[in-house]
Amino acid sequence: MKQTDVLIIGAGPSGSIAGSILLQNGFNVTIIEKEQFPRFVVGESLIPKVMQHLDKAGLLDTLNEQHFEKKFGARFLKEDKVCNFSFAEKFTDGWEWTWQMPRADFDYTIAKEVEKKGAEVLYQHAVTNVDFSTGSVITSIEDKNGNTSQIASKYIIDGSGYGRVLPRLLDLSKPSDLPPRGSFFTHVEDINRPDTIDGTTITFDILHQNLWFWVIPFSNGKTSLGFVGDTHFFEGITEENKAEKFNEMIQQSDFYKERFSNLEYEFEPVMKVGYSVGVKQLFGDRYVLTGNSTEFLDPVFSSGVSFAAESSALAAELVSKALKGEDVDWQKDYSDYILRGVEVFKSYIKYWYDGSLQDLFFSDNINPEFKKQITSILAGYVWDKENRFVNRHKTIIKTINHFQKEAQSL
Repeated sequence: MKQTDVLIIGAGPSGSIAGSILLQNGFNVTIIEKEQFPRFVVGESLIPKVMQHLDKAGLLDTLNEQHFEKKFGARFLKEDKVCNFSFAEKFTDGWEWTWQMPRADFDYTIAKEVEKKGAEVLYQHAVTNVDFSTGSVITSIEDKNGNTSQIASKYIIDGSGYGRVLPRLLDLSKPSDLPPRGSFFTHVEDINRPDTIDGTTITFDILHQNLWFWVIPFSNGKTSLGFVGDTHFFEGITEENKAEKFNEMIQQSDFYKERFSNLEYEFEPVMKVGYSVGVKQLFGDRYVLTGNSTEFLDPVFSSGVSFAAESSALAAELVSKALKGEDVDWQKDYSDYILRGVEVFKSYIKYWYDGSLQDLFFSDNINPEFKKQITSILAGYVWDKENRFVNRHKTIIKTINHFQKEAQSL
């Protein structure tokens, strides 16, 4: 039976960041990945908080070599109004830019780098069972040909993302308290891309209060397009009419319909419905959940990879301490911390879909200091206790809008 110090499920950002940090701490790492990389996955827009973890994990140099499109902020459109956020103008100190890129290329790049650093990555292997009843954790795996084997480890980190391997095997999943929503997306060769900032800026075009359109340009000339909203917006879409329906939805965007109408899609548009999920606990006896294996919220603020990076970097450091015999308070130092950030983002997602955050974004007199603090939220700094928009996340947006309306009525 193969032996390893830490077995990681998933070679995406969670698994790769955790694996690299564990290698830095002197541990053997084996990563089990169900797919063959490169493979398509959504989540193509990062936020600046991610960068410090990529740096810590020693993954920035290889990523810089890929020349991905740099992301310096984000733009929101609603009818004839525009709201721009610059990461250079935020409340919290930290990175002022990040990347927008095809995730297949991003994930493949960092997974290869972690292999170079010494991790063993077993592609096209699926975890079928985990046994915690012995001194070692025994993980059963199966390759693409049906061959089975087992790996003994001291700890497991689950970074399996949407696969949610341990939540499924250990019955840890629970429903999200966010309403079910859907997404509908594809890539295009952006042949009409303007040679201006409009051509490279990530943009969210609000078509209705509960339906928005993402436009994420890549440096390779392609652009990711996607719609996110309440599930009723996607009724009537079938396997046979996906391309037709996608083009119909593009016509709702006055800003983008000329640029993207009737283009050939790189792949048949993909639809996902009811993707928000929760989990009963983030850790247990010799295991910890990271990234989308914990909570997946909503793509509106690009928080997915941010939580993957934050949780996996922290989990790797805490696992390293535990394996070195140091005391670790997993509840306080991991679960409480991660869920605090989840709750902040969750509040702003709720604000977004009830319209109150959109009202603030597009108000004519948004306070510049408020905007800086909101920008810090959008950049991923949701653990900054100096930011009132973090500390008062449950009420602050509605309170500000209330007072603004009162002032306007005087």
